[in-house]
Formats: sequence, structure tokens, C-alpha cells
Amino acid sequence: MKKGISIWSFPEGTLAETFALAADAGFEGVEVALDEGAGEITLESTERELLEVKRQAKESGIELYSVACGLYWSYFLNDADETIRAKAQDIVKKQLETAATLGCESILVIPGCVNAEFAAPGKVMDYETCYNRSFESIMKVKQCAEEYKVNIGLENVWNKFLLSPMEMRNFIDEIGSDYVGSYLDIGNTLANGYPEHWIRTLGNRIKKVHFKDYRVEAGGLHGFVDLLAGDVNYPAVMTELERVGYDGWVTAEMIPNYKYHTETIIYNTSNAMDRILGRK
Repeated sequence: MKKGISIWSFPEGTLAETFALAADAGFEGVEVALDEGAGEITLESTERELLEVKRQAKESGIELYSVACGLYWSYFLNDADETIRAKAQDIVKKQLETAATLGCESILVIPGCVNAEFAAPGKVMDYETCYNRSFESIMKVKQCAEEYKVNIGLENVWNKFLLSPMEMRNFIDEIGSDYVGSYLDIGNTLANGYPEHWIRTLGNRIKKVHFKDYRVEAGGLHGFVDLLAGDVNYPAVMTELERVGYDGWVTAEMIPNYKYHTETIIYNTSNAMDRILGRK
């Protein structure tokens, strides 16, 4: 498995600075993100601009393998407004195009949202309606993924949707594309399950993996902690990943401390991942 880290784990700075820090900390790759407005990778980025980002990463010895996107908390693929759903679908397509230009294998997509209090307080959609609209949206973009040969990884997040590994598996199988699978977030599963069970059920549908840790007793967003400081049974996680034959990227997704010692968190995360992966 290859060791990567999410761009969201870093303090504010240029991509060149981020790539240099990631490389110095011992990471092999960085998962970048597509933004709407300001930033070096946006909905308006040109091919030339993206190739410059790719050059900077290569110069630092960093691989780019995945493009995340936080815009799905504003533009839901299952939104009641058809124009918002269309906008979300266009974002998926731009993400795929961006990933192909950067040479990335996958993109991260939030498939839909029944409710997410931290993103849209009070906004709730009927579960079955969410399922049907999300399914319809993914069906409309899967051909684009197939044409670019870039995987769409559907992430399990705190969206009160696709709450079990069996439901995620069935949703993916119904879509019926080799380029649509799971972006499995290990830490997120602890809200109502166990990551080793998700891995066992999803098997070769897993396109990418996020490493996070979570302390169940704390609850809520406060429960996310540094790797190996929470309740994730990482020996069991590794056993199951190896059993299903997963040998792709594992991506640390940490919450940066913008006030104190953020760089230390990056180095500590790299060390913890080495322990998990059996490199130390």
C-alpha cells in the first residue's frame, strides 16, 4: 500500500509548500481538492494551470492520485432543486477532468445527504427520495468516469445515508460500473459500525481508503483524534485490507491545528501510518 495524506490536513499555504512538507514527512502522495473560488485547483482551472501543479508535485517527489471536493456539502447530488443537482453533477465531471489532467486514479464524491447538521442545519430529505435522486445523479456521471478512466469513490460520511456496508455495496452494484466504487473512510464507520466489517463486505469495490481515528466515548466531531489514539482496531483493519487484496493508496485525513504545531501533526501522522502499515 502507498502512504498518502489529504490536502485538508495541512495549514494554509501554497501547494508547492504542501508538497514539500508532505515529502519531508515521508508521504509518497497527496490527495488534492477541487475548490469553487480561490485556490490553485478550482472549477475554473485551466489545463495549463493543472499541469503546473502536477509539475510542482513531481519536483517534490510527490504523486497525485486522488482529487477530493468539499463542494458536495453545498451542492447535494440529491437536492430537491433540479438545478442544484445538475450543478453537483457538473462538479463531478469537472473533478473527473481535473483528475485525468493531474494523472490521478480517483475522485472522492459524497453521494447524497439525508441530513448533515454541520453542513445544512434543519435540512432533511426523505431517505428513499435521497436514495433515488442520488442514484440517478451517479448514473448520469458514470459514463464520464468510464471515458476518463478515473474512479468515482463514494465516501461514507456523516450524512445519515448509506449507513451500512451492505447498503453501500448494493448501491454500488446497482450502478454497475467498474469505475464507481467505495472511498472507505475508516474513522467514519465507528459512528455506527466497525471498519473491518465494511472492508469484508465491500471487498474489491474499495477504490481508496481514508485513515482516521475516532474515540467513540467522546461522541460528535470532538471524537476524532490522532491516529492510534482512538478506538479503530487497526490490526484488524490491515488484516481485512490484505485479505480482500487491497494494495492501493491509504490517505491520512487529519484535522489541522491552525494555532499550534500543525507541522508536528503531519510528522506524527506519518510515523503512525508507518506503524499501521508495518514499516516500523
